[in-house]
Amino acid sequence: MTDKDEADRRSDMTVAPERPCRPVPEETPVSLIDIAEYAAQSLPHHRVEILEGQLLVTPAADGPHGLALTDLTLAFAALHRKDAYVIQGIGLWLPSGDDHAVPDLAVVDKEFRDHEIKYKCYDPAVFRLVLEITSTNWRDDVERKPDAYAGAGVPVYVICDREHGEVIVCTDPRGGEYRTRSVYRKGETFVLPESIGAKVELEVDGLLLK
Repeated sequence: MTDKDEADRRSDMTVAPERPCRPVPEETPVSLIDIAEYAAQSLPHHRVEILEGQLLVTPAADGPHGLALTDLTLAFAALHRKDAYVIQGIGLWLPSGDDHAVPDLAVVDKEFRDHEIKYKCYDPAVFRLVLEITSTNWRDDVERKPDAYAGAGVPVYVICDREHGEVIVCTDPRGGEYRTRSVYRKGETFVLPESIGAKVELEVDGLLLK
């Protein structure tokens, strides 16, 4: 092809007119709390929590776990609907970031509805006691949640540790930790602090069902 032929070919080429490009919209940042809410909606029967900025998704517990919770609810009957409520799976807002926990069982003030913070979680100030029965994620209940609940000022935290066959009652939260830890083992009974609103006596064996 000669230089003239090449020039003629280029002159026949159609050039698309320039058009301004629309700016690409920036993606809306997704927060951890958004992901937690999506997980809660997408995974029914799972417990969704955020501890220390980490998302925790726990599947439904086993039957003995549920049975122990039912027995516990009945044991707290002296409290329920008098000057407090006994509630399973209520959200507790923690003081750091978007952290929140969902204890297996809690004793809360009757006015708790007036103290919702967000994400269906409530101010830790309305919680008198929280209780966890360990499942596959037992390390969270035993190692991480004591500091989380103490840091939130929850007066009493009860850990029914099925992994190690003991019940731990944590009290006196100060400086982000519980100063008192009382350990009870199989065959024993114990009485919870009456600061929760009533005298409640529990048997260890009934809390460690497997």
